[in-house]
Amino acid sequence: MKFVPLYDRVLVKRVDEVNKTSGGIIIPDTAKEKPCEGIVEAVGTGARTEDGKLIPMTVKVGDRVLFAKWSGSEVKLNGDDRLIIKESEILGIIEG
Repeated sequence: MKFVPLYDRVLVKRVDEVNKTSGGIIIPDTAKEKPCEGIVEAVGTGARTEDGKLIPMTVKVGDRVLFAKWSGSEVKLNGDDRLIIKESEILGIIEG
């Protein structure tokens, strides 16, 4: 199944967190926080201004992004957890 977000929405796959601290302590799944980092899998066409002009998207497929902890809507696509967020909720693109 292919999913295409509408307007200025972005489909993001969360990046898995590390299961161990730097001191070697293993963190159980129940104590882990949801990661705020992900990979962009699909983007919409962009937002529209009041006069109908298209504002192009800044992020693109494959970008590694950072977003706020409670951003977007969680969905299941093909049995996998994904997040649909607005581009304005993305805090930045991680480079390098």
